[in-house]
Amino acid sequence: MSPDVTTIRQALRENDGEPEGPARNARAERLLAEAEQTGDAALVIEALTHQLQVYNYSSEKDKMFVPFARLLRMWDERPGDFGDFMTHHLFWMFKWVSSSMVDQPHIPLAAIEKWQSEMEHRYRLAGHSERAVCQGELEIARHLGDLPRAERAYAAWQAADRDRMANCHACELHEQGSWQAQLGLDAEALETWAPVLGGEHTCAHEPHAVLAASLLPLLRIGRSEQARAHHLRGYRMVRSMESMRNAAAQHIEFCALTGNEARALEIIAERPAYFTDSGNPGSLMDYLAVTALLMDRLTSLGHGGQSVPGPAGTDWTASSLAVHARTRALELAARFDERNGTARVGTLVRERLDRRPLLDRLPLGVRAARLAAPDRKPDAAPTPGAAPAAAQAPRGLAGLLAEARRLSEAQHPAAGPAWEAVSHRVAEPDGGAAGLSDHDRACVEDHRAMYGSLPPAEAMAAFEAAAGLYAAAGDPGEAAAAAGRAKYARALEPGGADEALAGIAPVVDRALALHADGAATARQASAVLMCRARVLGRLVQDAPDEAAAESAVAGLEQGARELLAFTEPLRAEAGVASRIAEALELLGDVAAYRGDPHGALERYERAAAETNAAGLPWYAVECEAKASGLAAQLEEYERAESAARAALEHGASFVPARGRARLHLRLAEILVGTGQFAEAAEQALDAAHWADESGESATLGVHARHQLGGWLLRLDRAAEAAAVLETVLPDITSAEHGDGMVVQTLWWLGDALTALHEPREAAEHWLKAADIARGWPEQHDHAMLANLAAQALYRAGLDPQAELAYARAGELWRELGDVPALVRTLRVRAWIAIREGQPGPGAARAFMASAARECEAALASGPADGAPRLLAELADTHRQTGELIAHVCQGEPGEAPEYEEALGYVDRAVAGFTEAGAGFVGLRTAAELMAAWLEADLDRPEAARERARKVLELHGAGEPDESDEERRAEAEALLDYVARRTGPPGARGPAAGGATPPR
Repeated sequence: MSPDVTTIRQALRENDGEPEGPARNARAERLLAEAEQTGDAALVIEALTHQLQVYNYSSEKDKMFVPFARLLRMWDERPGDFGDFMTHHLFWMFKWVSSSMVDQPHIPLAAIEKWQSEMEHRYRLAGHSERAVCQGELEIARHLGDLPRAERAYAAWQAADRDRMANCHACELHEQGSWQAQLGLDAEALETWAPVLGGEHTCAHEPHAVLAASLLPLLRIGRSEQARAHHLRGYRMVRSMESMRNAAAQHIEFCALTGNEARALEIIAERPAYFTDSGNPGSLMDYLAVTALLMDRLTSLGHGGQSVPGPAGTDWTASSLAVHARTRALELAARFDERNGTARVGTLVRERLDRRPLLDRLPLGVRAARLAAPDRKPDAAPTPGAAPAAAQAPRGLAGLLAEARRLSEAQHPAAGPAWEAVSHRVAEPDGGAAGLSDHDRACVEDHRAMYGSLPPAEAMAAFEAAAGLYAAAGDPGEAAAAAGRAKYARALEPGGADEALAGIAPVVDRALALHADGAATARQASAVLMCRARVLGRLVQDAPDEAAAESAVAGLEQGARELLAFTEPLRAEAGVASRIAEALELLGDVAAYRGDPHGALERYERAAAETNAAGLPWYAVECEAKASGLAAQLEEYERAESAARAALEHGASFVPARGRARLHLRLAEILVGTGQFAEAAEQALDAAHWADESGESATLGVHARHQLGGWLLRLDRAAEAAAVLETVLPDITSAEHGDGMVVQTLWWLGDALTALHEPREAAEHWLKAADIARGWPEQHDHAMLANLAAQALYRAGLDPQAELAYARAGELWRELGDVPALVRTLRVRAWIAIREGQPGPGAARAFMASAARECEAALASGPADGAPRLLAELADTHRQTGELIAHVCQGEPGEAPEYEEALGYVDRAVAGFTEAGAGFVGLRTAAELMAAWLEADLDRPEAARERARKVLELHGAGEPDESDEERRAEAEALLDYVARRTGPPGARGPAAGGATPPR
């Protein structure tokens, strides 16, 4: 038995709401077959129209032409079967079919021109404006590269009147801006697109497509921050849409040209079918072109051998996919050019393939997997920082040694890499080590231990070897310093600090004696004192209990003071300033340990000032970072911000990526303390970038992105916040990051999705968060999350799930003793009960009655200071009860007794709000206006007028705010309605409409 007409129509409506893709298309085909079996011509027309629509919004656009030709033939034969609505659809879809032909190289150009003329002819006969026809003419001309024809078409399009057949405002503005961008007018294009980007004009594919189209124009005019925001917002919108392959290609291209190759790879991996979907060869060509662009970029960076996602059935590397994608893109371009008789398409594809990066790196804030290690070193690797200029780049061992010594004497951070280069050269078979002097070999061993990341035992052996070689070379001061470093290395071994402290004592005596005799410099002697202080610091870290720690701290303080006493009088000597700074930093650590943040802060700031004054700003970074943290704790935010900015400035050229991430995050958190959320978000973005660069995406990067998402949300940048927070979820776990951080991430994401009108997804995240919070001792967050999830489910129309969630939230509010929150859940459950498929008006009234009883019981037993709020909640319950009764009433307003009952409840609401006090005037007048409309419906004009006048009187004093203006406007409208009595029977004002769940 075949389905009836009603069932098929319902199925067509349901299928229209399904996600784009082959499954929806296949169902549309089955429904057409079923419609044909009914013999109902109007239903067949509906089914054909639906089929054409789902093909248009899918990867099978090449299937559009057959059903459209059939519809057109049916129109020509029996136009009376269509009706006004389907007639409009037929002419509307003419535009889709005509423009889609351009992207099908197998359709001859003559056929495209014929269809364009046919559209023009039929639109003219039907009395439609030529505006849509001119837009189609522009698309053909642009495709062919016929600039004069395009300019004529554009001018005619803009001059023609808009009518019902014109494309929507959003699509028209997209096309206009695209034309301007093609002419190189990027700023003008962005201005044209502004109403779409701002949400003034939208449609099924906008602003999705405009967001993607705007990416490169924004980069070209230097608005990279906005480009990043458009990528984050736009890609979320197109990610699940099969028909948006061209927009996805633009996002891939943007990533490839901004140093975000890993992000581009992830986008490609999400839809492997984009490589094989052949229903729109034009967008396939574009997708293959940007894929080749990306793979060429990866290959140039040394990742040609990396495994990459690509067409199914083959294992691809970046270099092999580059060849494949480039070849196929150019083959498709050649087919278009052969069809068109021009070289336009091939030229555009080659220009796209040859594009060069617009930015070296634009941090996006979303995580992307790190690229594998390069197959070879890139041609120009970044350096850790600019070192003081040398005469020329050293090449041989002697030159490397000279450069390393020069940097060490300058105390520059580049000395470490320079000594590593020396060590590598010495280790080579022909590196020239045999010709080194004892002093040279001592320097190599000494610095290999300093910078070679050796285990403590190996470092100690290397320092001891260096000490022996220095002594043999006649440099007792440097021998003592190396011996001191050896003892510190011993302290780094488990349980080695006590032995190290005992062993370094004679080294200190020897160094001081050498200095007194002029055989050791102040730098060498202070190095030994510094090593002793560091050993004492290890004793603090290793202390087994509080008493031992106190003793160790006292020892550290003494050692630091002795270092300071030795160095301060000698501050003018080379290399001593950094020792003074370290002594002050250690004394700051002592103060911090003893609970004296002010003293610690003062010492850290003095230490930073010492190194800055000596022209060694890189030594100040650690102290500036510590100072910023302490100042923030003391809520001295200006001081904290200054120190954090200094640390970032001084460390920018040499601090490793992980350290830079932490510095940016520290500054971000300080900025939040003073409400500077916009710059805080920028700093968190940089923190996330450097965390990724350091390989800590899943640890430090998670924290940075978590904060970034929250601050973007605070800035009302919900789309960006959602994109960032969604990339946090796969990496964040309760075990690693704690339940609180997981719940906060889910909570923020729910807030962001709600702002983006995605209530179902928001509810999913809030429910997950609520399940975690269920086990917390304090249940307020659990209740709030359950309530938020219920609201989202209500907005999504998921009534049974919303009812369950509100019931859960209500019980939690009851346990917490929050009667107003409990009452609100009961009222919303009442409104759910009258929705389709729910229990109905009887259950709804029972919920309202239960809400009233809860308020009355709380008023009878609660403290007087809570009475106004409870009175207002009771009054609002009466108001909503009256509204609900009127809403479900089946009779005519002047005759139905339910309206009298509703009015009685609303009168009780007015009285309740009045008793609650002056803080509830707005709610009182809203109830008064509702009562006035009910009076008017009951044909009591004088009573209605009296209530309206009372509202005007209550809102007439003082400077009116927005609420006053709304109430006054409604009261005036009611008075006008009563005076004219021209409205239809039963007409009611906005106060008697449906309810939305309170927050």
